Amino acid sequence: MNMNFEQARNNMVKQQIRPWDVIDHRVLETLDSIQREDFAPARYRKLAYADMAIPLDHGQQMMHPVIEGRLLQAIDLQTDETVLEIGTGSGFLSACLARLGKAVCSVDIHPELSLQACKTLKSKKINNIECFTGDALNGWMPEQAHDVVVVTGGVREIPKVFMEWVNPGGRLFIISGNSPAMEVRLLKRLNISDWENTSLFETDLPLLVNAEKATQFQF
Repeated sequence: MNMNFEQARNNMVKQQIRPWDVIDHRVLETLDSIQREDFAPARYRKLAYADMAIPLDHGQQMMHPVIEGRLLQAIDLQTDETVLEIGTGSGFLSACLARLGKAVCSVDIHPELSLQACKTLKSKKINNIECFTGDALNGWMPEQAHDVVVVTGGVREIPKVFMEWVNPGGRLFIISGNSPAMEVRLLKRLNISDWENTSLFETDLPLLVNAEKATQFQF
């Protein structure tokens, strides 16, 4: 029996994401238009719209759809803004960011994940995204700062280097703390030295590779 992915996608938006106070119409339209099943590993394809974190290789995962919805709403990405995504994963969130913003730079430490995500994104004709392989906590650096930085894996404390990659007036979405109650934060860079720190909700995610060794910033 073939699965109706379009109906499952619509149900995900209406029954999972909207009840979690995601009301931004651009975010909802984006999540309702991008085929999440094409980014999920083949063995989990039919679970692409389930209320669960879908396992990826190397101990990584696709976030719960509700977390993706809350993330996209929180960063309030504008059509003229650039975004740096640390942790490409499956590439699904990358596709959403590319749909909402001007351009996306996405990096993943695992070459296999980066390559597969890039292949899927190209097949969708999503051309305003560059995929890189590297360790953002150990040597890899973007060519420029960005308006929004999104970190898709957890950290114990917030790495200073991630904050340096945010333009004044920009935002950093990051998940920090200890499992199973990690804090989701949105940091707004008010100017060169001042930040506004907002706690959004709690969740639990695998740590970024090498997060334990990173130079941290304690609020």
